Amino acid sequence: MVDLHVTLSGVRLDNPIIPASGTFGYGYEFAELYDINCLGTFSFKGTTRAPRFGNPTPRIAEAPSGLLNAVGLQNPGVDKVIAQELPKLKEVFHKPVMANVSGFSVEDYAYTCALLDKEEQVGWLEVNISCPNVHSGGMSFGTSPQAAAEVTRAVKAVTKKPVYMKLSPNVTDIAAIARACEDAGADGISLINTLLGMRLDLRSRRPLLANTTGGLSGPAVFPVAVRMVYQVYEAVDIPVIGMGGVSTAEDVLELMLAGATAVEVGAANLVNPFACRDILAALPEAMEKYGINSLSEIIGGAHHG
Repeated sequence: MVDLHVTLSGVRLDNPIIPASGTFGYGYEFAELYDINCLGTFSFKGTTRAPRFGNPTPRIAEAPSGLLNAVGLQNPGVDKVIAQELPKLKEVFHKPVMANVSGFSVEDYAYTCALLDKEEQVGWLEVNISCPNVHSGGMSFGTSPQAAAEVTRAVKAVTKKPVYMKLSPNVTDIAAIARACEDAGADGISLINTLLGMRLDLRSRRPLLANTTGGLSGPAVFPVAVRMVYQVYEAVDIPVIGMGGVSTAEDVLELMLAGATAVEVGAANLVNPFACRDILAALPEAMEKYGINSLSEIIGGAHHG
């Protein structure tokens, strides 16, 4: 019998499978399809201080082995998330959940995190300093070690729960930014968010996305994710949550060998709403195939042979 459990900042997860923010709503939408309590946890839709309609449409464009999105953090704002979304979530999900937070200033991040930190069902705060689809804020905080550290310090000053900083791959030195977050008090690192890309319509000769550019996700980015998780694991002593193009149980094992304690699944949920359930179901057979008895024992295994 294989052992799927992992521990994330002191919280035991039944397994490392986590649907990624922005691909799983607030959970109850998927609970209509299957019992989402089979998951380790999930990261709910990116939440901001004020409500956001998001970017103009079209927001989605297909790409080889993936897709581009420029949704722009559409959400009802933190007050409505707490008052309306979390009570509905609690009815269908009976484990600690990961709260994903975005902002446009350091004060925004601190304000939103302070409110969500008080919610009983929130187990971790995943602070997104890596969104490429909003103007001002978002990714700008994740491309500078100094700015990343500033947000980390501000959030840690007003929270008690573990804080995971979600980093952008659109940088030259991911390890330096991860170290800056760790030095500023982060409890963990999440990576990678989407890669900045664009597509053109040959007929109109204009960008396919109204936002011009968007974030590339899907299997195309998986090798980048493996490389960056590997680098960050070597650079820090705090846990890493890996993500980026994960679509199979084998992908989960590969990211864990690179250094991930848990693994988020994103774009695959948009292609197949049962993706996380199916990946989880395939994990035991994949572990047996490669002689793995316990997932917690392979974390970072590629670093020591």
